[in-house]
Amino acid sequence: MDPTSLALEIARDLGFDLAGVAPLAPPPRAGEFEAWLEAGRHGSMAYLERQRERIVDPGRVLEGGRSLLVVGLGHARSAVELPGGARVARYAAGRDYHNVVGKRLDRLRRRLEAEGLLGPFRRVVDAGPLLERSHAAVAGLGAESKAANLLAPGFGPWLFLGELLLGQELDPTPPPADPSALPNCGTCTACLDVCPTDAITAPGEVDARRCLSHATIEDRGLPAHPLREGLGPWVFGCDLCSEVCPWGHGAPDGSELFGLHRELEDGGDGGPHPQLRRWLGQGEAEFPERLNGSPLQRPRRDGLARNAALVLGHLPSAEGRVALEAALEGDPSPLVRAAAGWALLRGHAGEAGAREVVDLALAREPDPGAREDLRRSLDRSS
Repeated sequence: MDPTSLALEIARDLGFDLAGVAPLAPPPRAGEFEAWLEAGRHGSMAYLERQRERIVDPGRVLEGGRSLLVVGLGHARSAVELPGGARVARYAAGRDYHNVVGKRLDRLRRRLEAEGLLGPFRRVVDAGPLLERSHAAVAGLGAESKAANLLAPGFGPWLFLGELLLGQELDPTPPPADPSALPNCGTCTACLDVCPTDAITAPGEVDARRCLSHATIEDRGLPAHPLREGLGPWVFGCDLCSEVCPWGHGAPDGSELFGLHRELEDGGDGGPHPQLRRWLGQGEAEFPERLNGSPLQRPRRDGLARNAALVLGHLPSAEGRVALEAALEGDPSPLVRAAAGWALLRGHAGEAGAREVVDLALAREPDPGAREDLRRSLDRSS
């Protein structure tokens, strides 16, 4: 068996749903990526600017590298809705995909090494300096969508990608002889139409500064007031553009592989929004213990508490108001205090005493940024 066929067979034998090979060369969308950076559409993800040269020229990532072995693992599952209606992006509901895909890539690396196919290598799962979707499209795994996802046959957008950069030269896998074998967006605009913050500014172009996934995961500050209004129930990420994609309907269920994190199963005291109230009230010490092994750790304690506060403003309840008032009065983070003030006004402005509580919080707030945000929240709610 030739080296390429052997590498692909090993990848599939280890449980990867898709596998292909691309040359370790600048990806087709490198120019578009640089223009996206120049326009500032990467938001707070400064690491993309720092890694720019290696992203547009992956040969810089692995000296002597020749090939890129790209693999895909399906992760479709039912929508993840917490008690009371808050939502978490489906990929984040179970075990951290960096660990699941990464461990499988480690086994793939060892098998390739045993066959003498490895040489120099670098393992990448999402966080590395690669335009993963662009390389995956070259490797024949799918086609890039209007929502800037990779659409894979049989899986649609519900797919994790991983890569091994190899010193071994493998033959690139050709695209399907029949172009119709790959998903194609055609005239469909479902993802553009459903985005609550108009983050998909044109087919294939997403402005991270307007994207709920960026706002709830990557951004360490407070979303702009108009963006908060579009947040709705999303406490971590957003699946809307993937949920409406017709190519993802009927994708095989990958929830057994990733499981459901115990934190999402814990109903707490049985009242509404147990997780949101817990995340808002927990301290720095509790955070890593409760969320160990979960992607929900990504925004850190203050980010997840901020998100919980904002969503409680969209899903008001008496218990939620108590939690928000406690955070507004005593949370150590000005970010969380400001978010709690906005949420009280968003969800409870018509209730007795709510505005007065925020007025008092503004008067005692020591942080200039939080003071300004509380003032804006009061002005906008008038």
